[in-house]
Amino acid sequence: MVGDTIGDFIIRLKNAGAVGKSEVLIPYSKLKHAVADKLVAAGYIENARQEGKKVQKNLVVILKYENGAPVINGVKRISKPGRRLYTKVADIHKVKFGQGHMILSTPAGILTNEEAKAKNVGGEQLFIIW
Repeated sequence: MVGDTIGDFIIRLKNAGAVGKSEVLIPYSKLKHAVADKLVAAGYIENARQEGKKVQKNLVVILKYENGAPVINGVKRISKPGRRLYTKVADIHKVKFGQGHMILSTPAGILTNEEAKAKNVGGEQLFIIW
């Protein structure tokens, strides 16, 4: 059993891209599916879909490559189970000089840093991806 499901999710994506896998199977949760949908919208992965029924659900994530190299170059978990980090909208900043994204869990749902600034809402910093 994994204690940090989001940390496990992003590391699985990074590692699968590093070895050239085309898709990754991840145990399903609504939070992971919402994060995967946001990564699709940001252009880091091709597609994410639910597979299976009841307890045997999996999230199938299709990875995205450009010129044979994975689009996901790195990830860093910010808020961890032992130390949650929250940010106000005024403290949301660009990641990697605009080359990356921060994924936040807000009252308005899972958002990227740009969307959170546009909606004027802060929240928990889940991770950054570039």
